[in-house]
Amino acid sequence: MKPSILLAGYNHSNSQVKPYNHFNTHNNNNIVRLIFSLVTTLLLSLPVHAANIALIIDDMGYRKQDVEAFTLPAEVTFAILPHTPFSTTYAKKAAAQHRDVMLHMPMEALAGNRLGPGALTASMDNQAIQNTLNDALDSVPHAIGLNNHMGSKLTQLTLPMQATMAFLRQQQLFFIDSRTTRYSKANKIATRFGVPNTHRQVFLDHFQNQKHMQAQFDRLVRIARKYNNAIGIAHPYPQTLSFLQQQLPKLQDMQIQLIPVSRLMQEKALAMTESVADNTNVGSD
Repeated sequence: MKPSILLAGYNHSNSQVKPYNHFNTHNNNNIVRLIFSLVTTLLLSLPVHAANIALIIDDMGYRKQDVEAFTLPAEVTFAILPHTPFSTTYAKKAAAQHRDVMLHMPMEALAGNRLGPGALTASMDNQAIQNTLNDALDSVPHAIGLNNHMGSKLTQLTLPMQATMAFLRQQQLFFIDSRTTRYSKANKIATRFGVPNTHRQVFLDHFQNQKHMQAQFDRLVRIARKYNNAIGIAHPYPQTLSFLQQQLPKLQDMQIQLIPVSRLMQEKALAMTESVADNTNVGSD
């Protein structure tokens, strides 16, 4: 067992009681006071972060110009579309920056939108869903989680979501619901399958103009302050990237910390594990 900090480096078998020495004790007290003063000064100088924001850039992989997103801080997560011209290249480049990578999985929408390659649809059986997910994951190496691209139809359907969550549990991936419909069942089913999960709070750039993005960014900050954590989703539009490059450095002055999405999901996974343990330990009279 790893020794505690207080006992680290202390050899009990060879320990000897040393005679009391007032001079050494006095010096030691001075050293302790000095260390305490230095540590206190250091702690007071550190920024205090009252809340966390995780930011995901969706739709990465189609366009060569999306490479500009790599200039954003490494704490910003990239959700990469499968089977696209730059899906594998961008995934590897992001991993080289120690940036979180997610699979941005196309799912069937109510409006019948064009989904792109490798999409999940309501007509697929369980095996087809799992095969499609596996192929998509192969095209986005280093992915540690999945969020849905569109999916306003599929995330409402129980059987496709069960097949999806079974795959994610097997692969030890987390799930973030992009929340393209208020009727999504995805988070409830993910929890039932033991998959760490959450959902986004704010889309930043539904309209790519300064006024709209600023209002959405301010809303994201308010949510983070109220609930300690918040997830925003944006896209690699030139206007969005320019806006984020201006705004993200301001978060520290707001006492908001920009964190990788994996850090938030580790907390979710731990909470889920503790909940299971608590339920397991419940006794009866």
